[in-house]
Amino acid sequence: MSQRHPVLTMTAISKIFPGVRALDGVDFRLFPGEVHALMGENGAGKSTLIKVLTGVYGTDAGTITLDGQQVSFAGPMQATAAGVSTVYQEVNLLPNLSVAENIFIGREPRRLGSVNWREMRRRAQELLARIDLHIDVTELLGSYSLAVQQMVAIARAIDVNARVLILDEPTSSLDADEVAQLMRIMRQLRDDGIAIVFVTHFLDQVYGIADRITVLRNGRLVGEYPTAELPQIALVEKMIGHELDALERLDSETDRDRAAIAAGEPFVAADGLGRSGSVAPFSLTIHAGEVVGLAGLLGSGRTEVARLFFGADRADQGRLTVDGAPAAIRNPVAAIDRGVAFCSENRRTEGLVGELSVRENIILAMQAARGWLRPVPRRKQDELVERYIKALSIRPADPDMPVRNLSGGNQQKVLLARWLITEPRLLILDEPTRGIDIGAKTEIQRLVAQLSDGGMAVLFISAELEEVLRLSHKVVVMRDRRLVAQLDNDDTLDADRVMRAIASGAAQEGLEKV
Repeated sequence: MSQRHPVLTMTAISKIFPGVRALDGVDFRLFPGEVHALMGENGAGKSTLIKVLTGVYGTDAGTITLDGQQVSFAGPMQATAAGVSTVYQEVNLLPNLSVAENIFIGREPRRLGSVNWREMRRRAQELLARIDLHIDVTELLGSYSLAVQQMVAIARAIDVNARVLILDEPTSSLDADEVAQLMRIMRQLRDDGIAIVFVTHFLDQVYGIADRITVLRNGRLVGEYPTAELPQIALVEKMIGHELDALERLDSETDRDRAAIAAGEPFVAADGLGRSGSVAPFSLTIHAGEVVGLAGLLGSGRTEVARLFFGADRADQGRLTVDGAPAAIRNPVAAIDRGVAFCSENRRTEGLVGELSVRENIILAMQAARGWLRPVPRRKQDELVERYIKALSIRPADPDMPVRNLSGGNQQKVLLARWLITEPRLLILDEPTRGIDIGAKTEIQRLVAQLSDGGMAVLFISAELEEVLRLSHKVVVMRDRRLVAQLDNDDTLDADRVMRAIASGAAQEGLEKV
């Protein structure tokens, strides 16, 4: 590697926002034909470094060199034209246009002044075939899964003769098979000489594909390392700045009395609850102080179950009881009135309002419950917001900062604060730690345990089985939009047993229940 010249060099990059030094003299090198993992906690500066590189932000200090030439891009389009393409976690394409139109938008092949639709379709098919994706390019992009949309975004990026491809959390919403497909494509592109910057929180993926790792912490460079020379535990310690014993401590703190919880009356009970075309009828009880983990593969029906409890989708089968009395939860307002809160997995489009401040986002649910004609007094807003910013360690601790400027982990904490202010009795968390660093993840896991100890019921959804097992009193397994097992989380339950339940797909009538 040292005998080759880097395709990209960033030297002493600094970026300052009001009250925040987001980058402080950061160096970064990228070589042709490598996958380079950019690692760090949320707020470490990864996204800011990418945005400085692609011209979203200007630099306050430092230089960027591409192929030996100093550059300063005025925006992402200029960066793309120079061969630096970015594919973001939230696919930034247009679902109401066809696949072919998305690939060539702004660069449509023309003939006699008009778009050459036949040529566009032909070139789109050839480009997708390069990454072994064979789909109808005339279909609307929105008709395909998020994984396919991610592949289309990559195809568009490499079609502009990209020399540098930045993949920002590309696997956060993919299942295991889709991740494997993406990894295969990344290896193929690497072998073709493309330099890839890979931003992810999944350590196994980093060690499965990355050649080198750069670690940032608090806007500063910790170091650059060959992957083979940096053990995983050492990587985590460099990311968080101290030895990783937080999760082990959490395990000991969450050893609660499952039998005592199960002996009480359930707060909420679903009896044959279901929705045609969404999730098959299921029965499930959740007690006060109980954490029920919902496990299953992507598309197994976990989110659909959560939406039925919250009234975001209306059940057309079965019944729901709250505190032993029949409850008709036909919409989220009715759910909130019953003490049910729901943090969606898609915090950007279904949770937070990016243009509003941290304060305004936190107060939103309380204000909605009161009605817009009864505004929450400013003094009470300030008191509540200050309390929850401190309790959840939201950083920066500026209630007037636009929430879009916060890191993913801190945005998740803002969403949690919004619902905790309403003092719910059942808190539904759909992938609350998706796409956030291990430090913020540990804080949220500890918060869930504390809320449970305080008597709050929690329905906890996560694709990470170890996380589900660490927190839950019982684990509910979903497969093909059916509830196939309910497992008591005693000392005998482990990830292998849950995976066997997912793989076996037992019928509803034959539920495994311990």
